[in-house]
Amino acid sequence: MATETATETAETTSKTTNATDTVSGKKPSVLFVCVHNAGRSQMAAAYLQHLSEGRIEVLSAGSQPADQINPSAVEAMKEEGIDITAETPKILTTEAVKASDVVVTMGCGDECPYFPGKRYEDWVLEDPAGKGVESVRPIRDEIKGRIQQLISELLPTDAGTGMQSA
Repeated sequence: MATETATETAETTSKTTNATDTVSGKKPSVLFVCVHNAGRSQMAAAYLQHLSEGRIEVLSAGSQPADQINPSAVEAMKEEGIDITAETPKILTTEAVKASDVVVTMGCGDECPYFPGKRYEDWVLEDPAGKGVESVRPIRDEIKGRIQQLISELLPTDAGTGMQSA
């Protein structure tokens, strides 16, 4: 199925809703990039989609996508009540980078096209490839903390309520 995986791209599978950023009128967009798009970037994308309640457009991709999602990452996310079994690794495209406001590489030395005006972050995270779920849990938990911080930076809060506006 590697041929099918290679034809699927990040921008064709973005998860969106009708919510928009109240400041710019446009929903912020984040792209997570890792070599295989099978573990760290998939967990990050799933957390961002879940925790932002669809208020942020989420993309993930890899320069050399794997054939399937890492089973330990699937199990670790299932423990959090997030099902990523239907996800598939996607190929990184220039279009996906152009479409994103924030590009997060997952500490894997991936080459990513650079465009001025985009926010780039490199999250140095251990690679979950070949590890059991007990070793993936700390990686998952670190990703969750970083996602919570990212959401607080991308979505303004309503004064007085402490609630993030939709």
